[in-house]
Amino acid sequence: MRYHGQFAYVEGQLTDGGTLPLMRLRYGGSATYWGLAIHTPSNDRYEAAPWFSGTPQDALDLVCDLYVTSIDS
Repeated sequence: MRYHGQFAYVEGQLTDGGTLPLMRLRYGGSATYWGLAIHTPSNDRYEAAPWFSGTPQDALDLVCDLYVTSIDS
């Protein structure tokens, strides 16, 4: 994880030592309200998910489910 301003960037650690950008969190003023943007590898950008409302753990669970589901499919 790295921080820049009001954002926290979360990356996954790969077995070869590389990293995979997963998401960007923005603090929303409460421990239970965070903004989420999911990294899209196709354009190397973070796409906002305005429908998301939850904790950082909820965000990580969601993003990991999306990545694992897309890899396993």
